[in-house]
Parts: sequence; structure tokens; C-alpha cells
Amino acid sequence: MFNIYLETGSHLNGFWIFAKLPEAYAIFDPIVDVMPIIPSFFFLLAFVWQASVSFR
Repeated sequence: MFNIYLETGSHLNGFWIFAKLPEAYAIFDPIVDVMPIIPSFFFLLAFVWQASVSFR
């Protein structure tokens, strides 16, 4: 059972994040690097929006 826990928790070390795209999609590599940040911009936009309406 402990081995199962180690295998399922192995994704937490972050090595899978740095996977290489296939050569056919290498031109999209800069876009793919930025894509995980985009939801954070929407989260920050909500605070900017509420600040503009004085947090009603």
C-alpha cells in the first residue's frame, strides 16, 4: 500500500511539468509555457474590478 502512495504522489515532484513537446509543435513552446499563468490573470482581474467599484 505504501508503494501505491509513492507512485500516486510521484507527480508532486514537478518533473512531469517540464515535458518536451513533439517537434511538430515546437513553434508553440513559448505559448505553452505561458498558458498556466492565464487563469491567475482572471483571478487578479476580479480584484481590480472590485477595487474599481469600491468593493460593493
